[in-house]
Amino acid sequence: MATSVASGSSSYGHASTSASAVAGASSSSSADANKVPITPTLISAFKPAKVFTQYVSKGRSITSACYDDSGRFCVTSGDDDNIHIYDAKQGTHSNKFYSKKYGVHLARFTHNSDHIIHASTMENDQIRYMSLVKDVGYKRYFDGHKSKVVTLQMSPQNDTFLSGAVDDSVKLWDLRTNKPTGSMNIHGHPVVAYDPTGKVFAVAINERSAVLLYDIRKFDQMPFLVVHLDDSVALSRVSMPPRVPIITSLTFNSDSQYLLLGTSGDVHYVIDTFSDGGQVVARLIGHEGLEKASGVSIGMVAEAGISGQEVCWTPDGKWVMSGSADGSVVFWYIDLQEASRNEFRNLRPRYKQTGHDGVSRVLAFNPRHAQFMSAGAEVAFWLPDLPEEV
Repeated sequence: MATSVASGSSSYGHASTSASAVAGASSSSSADANKVPITPTLISAFKPAKVFTQYVSKGRSITSACYDDSGRFCVTSGDDDNIHIYDAKQGTHSNKFYSKKYGVHLARFTHNSDHIIHASTMENDQIRYMSLVKDVGYKRYFDGHKSKVVTLQMSPQNDTFLSGAVDDSVKLWDLRTNKPTGSMNIHGHPVVAYDPTGKVFAVAINERSAVLLYDIRKFDQMPFLVVHLDDSVALSRVSMPPRVPIITSLTFNSDSQYLLLGTSGDVHYVIDTFSDGGQVVARLIGHEGLEKASGVSIGMVAEAGISGQEVCWTPDGKWVMSGSADGSVVFWYIDLQEASRNEFRNLRPRYKQTGHDGVSRVLAFNPRHAQFMSAGAEVAFWLPDLPEEV
């Protein structure tokens, strides 16, 4: 039913799994034998195994999280201007860094787990490149945006990255130089994403209710596909005139075909980018959008801590998981063959897991192990509580 990820070797907390951990980068037959497929049994067995409340300032929230390529470490950033590193394998807190002068949001590991990039929230709008070991501190500042950076993604293949800001610009960068190697004005507030090959990237523009797909080698040229999100019929059943939810995140699945559009409202969307014109094949409903948790409209920009990273794919690209304003974590199974034959099909969650205290604002699934994390007013690492014989 699904591809697999290596099981977590730690049995910290009350959750455990019996299979041995394997290196995520390994493709040997022995490693494959120890992998746990992402099945309904696994999904339904997830429980919080380790919860950290002491590293989130009272009244504050985690606003972003990212695993490194190995799945060993997880970095979080929050609106208390702190950066935390967790050892996800051991279930321990490893280190803490401060960014009191510049603030911190959208912390992302580079392909070297000793380094991260992050956006600034104060002082200026630079993106910062930081070393976490030995010569701890900032190695480089990336200048170019004229207002707040609200979306930031490392290339899955090399040391380039994309950023977007409320100055209506999207920029392409290389870690080796502090000036952008490409820039485009998109006349709207962007959300960006790479596909797994690193050859294609997507930009969502809320002002147009559209998603644009580009060839990274032709950064300054026209998009090769434009998908217009027209969900007015379904949304008119909720309110009149229909209120279009704000797109807050974009994520490609593992084979690059399907693009997940996360929104601040009570619906997420899955687009088949290989279909003629980019068909919307699923509406994911049954959760409470994070906009409800704030009690106010977020406008056209994905606000830190309100929405933006609460929805993602599992590594096999078959499940979508999302946080919810009611504190739960919900899972939808995406039947890709069925999706290809349907348009705007409503999907309700297969599973709804509880255990996270407060609003689950940030989610990330470990790329190498059967583990995910949720964050908000606390940070929780989840493991499957499986019987020994599984």
